[in-house]
Amino acid sequence: MKATHDSGQTVDPADGAPGWTRVIGVFDLETTGVDVACDRIVTAHVGLLDASGSVILSRDWIADPGVEIPESAAALHGVTTERARAVGEPADEVVEQTVDVLRSLLDAGIPVVAYNAAYDFSLLAHEAIRHGVTPLRDPSPVIDPLVIDKSCDRYRRGKRTLAAVAEHYAVRLDDPHQASADAVAA
Repeated sequence: MKATHDSGQTVDPADGAPGWTRVIGVFDLETTGVDVACDRIVTAHVGLLDASGSVILSRDWIADPGVEIPESAAALHGVTTERARAVGEPADEVVEQTVDVLRSLLDAGIPVVAYNAAYDFSLLAHEAIRHGVTPLRDPSPVIDPLVIDKSCDRYRRGKRTLAAVAEHYAVRLDDPHQASADAVAA
């Protein structure tokens, strides 16, 4: 039997958690740089986690962005231009598939967690337009741990990178700057 909390959220009495926490989506991109309008997707991850944080489903893509991947970006995520050209899918296909999977989660009302969501969703929108794919319009529900952290602990000193915040909250982050690891940690 489900109960409804004063906030209107359905709550599972077995654990007191809101109903939306049973399944959540996760999303992350690794890119050629930090300019959402000009830089390109190199890797993408979209997954589903259960309430315990276990991965139910996941999908990873490596894209050939069609441009050189700067050495500084490759040093972070490990994908060089040569590797992307050798094993990457065409960028337009990666963008279309990523948008389609995210759209299906959001249309189903599944919240999507993305660390610094404004960056990832904005870059994905620019890539979609660049490749003639209909972008996501006002994606929702989206949960951004960076926004939550800044709101809950606004005066904490130090960096707010995913690695720093994960360490602060004792969240496991096995392989920083790998889209799948970053998405799950977020």
